[in-house]
Amino acid sequence: MQEHFQLVKDYLLQLNFNIIHEDKKEGIIMISKENDGIKNLILGVAPPILIIEQHIFNIKNKNESVYRSLLQKNRDIVHGAFVLDESGEKVIFRDTLQVENLDLNELEGTLNSLGLLLSEYSEQIINFSKY
Repeated sequence: MQEHFQLVKDYLLQLNFNIIHEDKKEGIIMISKENDGIKNLILGVAPPILIIEQHIFNIKNKNESVYRSLLQKNRDIVHGAFVLDESGEKVIFRDTLQVENLDLNELEGTLNSLGLLLSEYSEQIINFSKY
């Protein structure tokens, strides 16, 4: 796991992300790049996969139209998807990648997908967070 952790960390530095926190023992890296709307994104190195999660917003009142819109938007997301946590209240962007063959372009594709999603869909996300 140590070599995978270092590889992911090196890629993130090459992509100019700010590493806010890291725990090599647990395989956790937290990053931000606020210009792209990415704040406190968690990467979990858990061979054979890399788990990437970004909390987007909390659903205050469970509303079918919000869930429907999120599922429909999933179709447009290039990499990753909207998911809910166990409580059904936190909306999270999540993607998983194979860590064994991970390359810079693949990780960059996921992170760019999240940045694009946040920029294109920000107005709807703000509205959803108000429900």
